[in-house]
Amino acid sequence: MGRGKTIARRSFLIGSAVVLGGVAFGTYLVKSDPENPLAQNAGAGDAVFNPWVKITGSGITLVTPHTDLGQGVTAMQAMLIAEELDVELDQISTTPGQPAAAYYNTALAAEAVPFRSNDDGFAASAMRETMGAVMKVLGAQVTGGSTSVPDSFDKLRHAGAVARETLKAAASAETGIDAGQLKTERGAVVLPDGTRMDYTTLAAAAARMEPVTDVPLRDPSQWRLIGKSQQRLDTLAKSTGTQVYGIDVKVDGMVHASVRSNPRKGAPMLGFDATAAEGMRGVQKIVALPYGVAVVADNTWRAFRALEEIEIDWDVAPYPAEQSGHWAAVAASFTSERLDKEWRHDGDVDAALDGADVLTAEYRAPYVAHQPLEPLSAVVRVGSDRVDIWAAHQLPRFVQQRVAKRLGIETAQIHLHNQFAGGSFGHRLEFDNIDIAVDVAREVPDTPVKLTFRREEDFAQDYNRQIGMARGRGAHAGGKVTVLDLDIATVSASRSQSKRLGAPVPGPDTQIPAGAWNMRYAIPDLRVRAYAVPELAPTSSWRSVGASTAGFFAESFLDELIHAAGADPMEERLRLVDDDDARGVLEAVAEMSDWGGPLEAGKGRGVALVTSFGVPTAEVVEVTATDAGIRIDRVWVAAEVGRVVDPVTFENVVAGGVIWGLGHAMNSEITYSDGRAVQDNFHMGEGMRLHQCPVIKVRGLENGVTVRGVGEPPVPPAAPALANAIFAATGTRLREMPFFRTVDFV
Repeated sequence: MGRGKTIARRSFLIGSAVVLGGVAFGTYLVKSDPENPLAQNAGAGDAVFNPWVKITGSGITLVTPHTDLGQGVTAMQAMLIAEELDVELDQISTTPGQPAAAYYNTALAAEAVPFRSNDDGFAASAMRETMGAVMKVLGAQVTGGSTSVPDSFDKLRHAGAVARETLKAAASAETGIDAGQLKTERGAVVLPDGTRMDYTTLAAAAARMEPVTDVPLRDPSQWRLIGKSQQRLDTLAKSTGTQVYGIDVKVDGMVHASVRSNPRKGAPMLGFDATAAEGMRGVQKIVALPYGVAVVADNTWRAFRALEEIEIDWDVAPYPAEQSGHWAAVAASFTSERLDKEWRHDGDVDAALDGADVLTAEYRAPYVAHQPLEPLSAVVRVGSDRVDIWAAHQLPRFVQQRVAKRLGIETAQIHLHNQFAGGSFGHRLEFDNIDIAVDVAREVPDTPVKLTFRREEDFAQDYNRQIGMARGRGAHAGGKVTVLDLDIATVSASRSQSKRLGAPVPGPDTQIPAGAWNMRYAIPDLRVRAYAVPELAPTSSWRSVGASTAGFFAESFLDELIHAAGADPMEERLRLVDDDDARGVLEAVAEMSDWGGPLEAGKGRGVALVTSFGVPTAEVVEVTATDAGIRIDRVWVAAEVGRVVDPVTFENVVAGGVIWGLGHAMNSEITYSDGRAVQDNFHMGEGMRLHQCPVIKVRGLENGVTVRGVGEPPVPPAAPALANAIFAATGTRLREMPFFRTVDFV
């Protein structure tokens, strides 16, 4: 490409105005770097090379701003910095830091554009770069969308390299030895004669220098940490029960609170009678809220007990009171008026189906709760000139902005101390616990209030995964799948969630058909259409979002078509696949599982390939049909992520995703009666039990050119692979989750 074309393209990408929320971004803002938050409170001898590295005379601190939800991103971020900084993990301490625009996440741009992840054409690349600019200017500090690794991989290594080279420059200035003759290892600059100058002793000198920013990153052949199994920084604390999660936070002078909000989500409270609760032991205050009642007490248990004694009159639900009404609304949305977008149309589907022997099928996916092990909590202290919040949250800057607006004060007065979370799966992208804790804390100023949700309240107030249906039509000829036509109707979790954020997203929702429209198959006549169901019960992002439902629909229906064609499920997918990365993961699981090898009587294997968050992931599930029910024996899973940062954590996260996907497909749902969620605790949505867990074999492929995250991609293939395996073993097709409605599991 000539120089003129390069300049024109860059001018288009950066100079184009991008409008979102009424703000226009141009070249100056896009090129400008946000202020380094570490510099604001740095001491005279503190070296703060960039927003991620701080070295003082007493130690080395690495800032790890992506929220650790149990997926190990604190250790991952530290590893990436330490790799180039030349320190060992036992030499550093970590902190999530205060929320700041400097921690913007540009990797979010990949899922924010309506292009398949393997589309590297001009339009797709231009829009991704433009959306990345939007994320930078907005300072979008977000943990989610499996973006922590891709967002961190280059920038954190660069942060470590900048600090390393600046320390070498400081050592050069002190010794007169050219920086090119200096080496670094284990937290020290090493002179040619072997003399070691610890980073901590060089910090004051480095603090007076401009950071050396023009630094190359090391070749992978030189890596000490990346790609090699590490002991995570939180292993010891979690193994000994000493890890502090949000729910464990204690602050001097703290009181305790809990809340009951309208179980008909989104409806107000009409009135209440707290007479019986007011005189109970430990109760300090009853707080009336527009949406419910909170109790402040001297401990959490007494707050729980007092809430049980309050009689509350709730308003009716703003959605159908009974579950049948929800399904009816979904079924009625396959209309031209509700068409959100035709996302894929290869060939001429209508012509191909005309006169063919058409196979049809309908699928259902229910609401499902997030149900992390740690229920929602927050500690809030509202003072006269500042507000402190201790909680785990995936959108820390949004928390600051939201609380500031709620209290009518400046964002700079909000201090969020982000915590480790005992799971999230999307749950901690919402704000109910923060909002309620702030509302209660403002009633007892200058007093830390610890709000804890009862488990039943956590279930009742959850914003669940979207409910949805799909209708498929297809045909085959000559033993091959030739036509696949899939209509998908779900409520839009993206619109529901963005509305609560106060930033409605215009245009079609990419998540309704995610995992289906981007399938990596070259079926001659292929169409995927998405229909937006009018909002029913409010919904939110759930681990793998739209792909958790659309992936089930697409891979289940494809399997039905393959069976009708008389083809082998693996061989036909390999014939149809049109992408090297997707082919690689299919070939990997075929080899891992010895697909096509002999099976004992009663056994069956199913396969599914779903691409979500840019990661093609294939899974093979093997089951046995016993007299007592289905036993899941083994699962083989392969994912193409470009680079595996830590093999042990990678295997754990992938296996956990498989268990999550299988367990929810087997047993979990949320249904409504009288406007309330019927399932209110783990015993009514238990997921997979320990004795049901299969042997899981994991393989990470590193052939892709882009580094990807793997927190969510293992989830979508699990349900269809299990359903397809059960069909292979029993001849029974499962078209509705949860599967316990059709089969028993042992």
